[in-house]
Amino acid sequence: MQRKTVLVIGLDPTVADLSAFPDLTPELVRAYIDAQVEGLRAAGYDAASAWIAPGAAGEQAVREALEARRFDCVLIGAGLREPPQHLLLFEAIVNLARSLAPDAAVCFNANPADTLEAVRRRVEP
Repeated sequence: MQRKTVLVIGLDPTVADLSAFPDLTPELVRAYIDAQVEGLRAAGYDAASAWIAPGAAGEQAVREALEARRFDCVLIGAGLREPPQHLLLFEAIVNLARSLAPDAAVCFNANPADTLEAVRRRVEP
């Protein structure tokens, strides 16, 4: 049986506003999220990451990732949903997922720690 494919889309921590979290660095955030993606792989998923910047560059990166291969699930990280300044980018990503991966489930995590749980809600490995 072929492993289920998952695309994890997140705001690149080097461009994220971490000012509300003084103990976090972009390197720490990225390492933690990379570990969560590795957890998806260990659980039987074929997982890929798309780290994106705000604006048109972010939309283009998502477009390229979704056009490069088929995904069973697209997870959109909390960092793209929660800050109001990313609303238009979040909206664009949801619409890209629906148009370029119409058969893929879309899921959302509340934080990086529940990434596997969010994917399992929508697709089994």
